[in-house]
Amino acid sequence: MSLKSRGSAGSGGMDVVPLRDEGKDGKGDDDAKPADDAICLKAKMSLLNGITVIVGSIIGSGIFVSPTGVLRETGSVNLALIVWTVSGIFSMVGAYCYAELGCMISKSGADYAYIMETFGPFLAFIRLWIECMIVRPCSQAIVALTFSVYVLKPFYPDCQPPDESVRLLAVCCIMVLTFINCWDVGWATKVQDTFTYAKLVALFIIIITGVYQLTQGHTEHFNFEGSKHEVTNIALSFYSGLFAYNGWNYLNFIIEELKDPVKNLPRAIGISCLLVTVVYVLANAAFYTTLSPSEVLGSEAVAVTFANRLYGSMAWIIPVFVAMSTFGAVNGILLTSSRLFYAGACEGQMPEILTMIQIQRLTPTPAVLTIALLSLLYLTVSDIFALINYVGFATWLSIGVAVLCLPWLRWKQPDLARPIKVNLFFPIAYILCSIFVTVVPMFASPYETLYGTLMILSSVPVYFVFISWKNKPKAFQRAVVEATRCLQKLMLVVGKQNPSKV
Repeated sequence: MSLKSRGSAGSGGMDVVPLRDEGKDGKGDDDAKPADDAICLKAKMSLLNGITVIVGSIIGSGIFVSPTGVLRETGSVNLALIVWTVSGIFSMVGAYCYAELGCMISKSGADYAYIMETFGPFLAFIRLWIECMIVRPCSQAIVALTFSVYVLKPFYPDCQPPDESVRLLAVCCIMVLTFINCWDVGWATKVQDTFTYAKLVALFIIIITGVYQLTQGHTEHFNFEGSKHEVTNIALSFYSGLFAYNGWNYLNFIIEELKDPVKNLPRAIGISCLLVTVVYVLANAAFYTTLSPSEVLGSEAVAVTFANRLYGSMAWIIPVFVAMSTFGAVNGILLTSSRLFYAGACEGQMPEILTMIQIQRLTPTPAVLTIALLSLLYLTVSDIFALINYVGFATWLSIGVAVLCLPWLRWKQPDLARPIKVNLFFPIAYILCSIFVTVVPMFASPYETLYGTLMILSSVPVYFVFISWKNKPKAFQRAVVEATRCLQKLMLVVGKQNPSKV
């Protein structure tokens, strides 16, 4: 872990390897504005890029995996559609709150940065730990596994693809996208744009087919028969539903790379969340025009089953588009997650090497490689729905704390500049709903909740040993310095600096 003081990104008392020559006098102006060749992350993303990052991150595996999870807990099609709609509204309320926070605290890291500014380093580190060690790599593993299932399913129409093949293909997916994100941010955003359009095409094909089916009178499955009204079932259904919407806050993690964020952030969030909610509800309705609840529950690839029933020899187009969808979602998670590691390292709460940027490609290469390696570790877990429960508990607990920053700052720092100011009803309602979806499932799935809680609590000893404890042994400090220097040389990375200071 970094030994530098909070906020001193770049050196932190370590002997950083100089990879570029200094100016004539060896000094630089601390207040100098970064020039075009500054070693830092650039604001390259337009409004359209922002929309595709959010839509591409949200629409991934969730719409193709979660229909089964939502229906299993609700018991009926109509109640499942209600959960999908409410989950979308819930996500839009959270995104609305994040628009104020993002424009008020315009630092990469999103809720981590907001909690740091509001509640201090200890709670911020717990949030960082949850996101970096559980939510992001776990989500990426789920999406990569879904990508593999849909790619391989046409080759195994009558049985499940071999588990080893699924995991190996998921590894290849993550590794290819890791290379792209290490090579060029422009490449990564082009991948995001292209595959976002592909996934929307796939869903629009499904939706148009569903509309046609409705006009033919296929409405027999739209009823409340078999509905489960227990509070625990409803809460668990929201875990699957909200997992499918997970990603609405990802643009906040890379706000420093967004052009004109005060204008473009709320626009991108609003357009993306509304579009995804409409698409999700209509896509789910389309599935149930053709598939019975029992068929949905028995399918691991709902869209493939749907296509096989309706498209005949052209059924292959849906798994291809779904594979493209999930491929783009892996890229979106990787693109934004690496910036969270970067933001945490800049605050001194992650190893200093994660603050560093590749001097030729201007990408946070160490952070990208770290999130990729953690994602590969989660590929060893076989139960996708257990992974979703881990993610759900940790995500909504920590996002609820982040939204709490909004009313807290209104009270403690009323004079802060707020380009966007939301009605306090929305964050309060969001916080109450977050409590519901985190507390109730403790009784319905205690083991998953226990594992998730243990993962969260593991951050406490890490914080006190590596962050809070300042007077570490000399030998430990030397080892960290040497490891940092070695990794710098290996990846050709330096801290975020202006040219005059490098």
